[in-house]
Amino acid sequence: MKPVSLTLFVNWAIKPFTMYIIATFFLGYLFLQFIGPDAVDLVKMPFGVDLPVGTSYGEGTIVRENGVKMLEIPLWRSYLAGCILLGIAPCTAMVLVWGYLAKGNDRHTLVMVAINSLSMLLLYGPLGGFLLGVGQLPVPWEALALSIAIYVALPLFCGYFSRILLIRYKGEEWFKTKFMHFLTPVTIIALLVTLILLFSFKGEVILKDPLTIIWIAIPLFIQTLLIFFHEKPDPLRG
Repeated sequence: MKPVSLTLFVNWAIKPFTMYIIATFFLGYLFLQFIGPDAVDLVKMPFGVDLPVGTSYGEGTIVRENGVKMLEIPLWRSYLAGCILLGIAPCTAMVLVWGYLAKGNDRHTLVMVAINSLSMLLLYGPLGGFLLGVGQLPVPWEALALSIAIYVALPLFCGYFSRILLIRYKGEEWFKTKFMHFLTPVTIIALLVTLILLFSFKGEVILKDPLTIIWIAIPLFIQTLLIFFHEKPDPLRG
């Protein structure tokens, strides 16, 4: 229970808040002149908000773009929102990859991934919304709920019910010795393809302003180092 408790505590009681502090310092102060103090970004209006054009909302202003009301916010705050939402999400999929490549304890890895996935269902939305609100940023509740449903809830429930059905019809021995050995490399390849597709969809933005990646990557990298140094390494072999 100790590794599980430590992981949950770091993921939800330390990591989100240190991510907010680190990202605010780098993006709002250290890199602000490089990003552009006057640079702005247009984001969708928060759900349920219908204010007249020119009204201030948090750190943004309601504007009309191509006939549609949008919220104009400082660009660095838009980057901050991305860091917050990335920083508070436990990287459950990559844990499977690391565990597989390190030839680790598969059962321990699976338990950690399952617990992190369940905790994300309950904590990611409220905590993300809270920190975005602290940063005076619009909270995209619809996008948060949709992301949790598609990327966490759907795979979790599909995996749970498919396991029950496969064991019922093929047996537990077949599931462990045949199916799992076939599924593991497929899962790794699918994850890597997903990462390639995600970057491909944003290829135009990356090529247009490649320094954006650096401004966002530095606070995320520092946050990752702090978490690794904070947590005691747990032996993977077992």
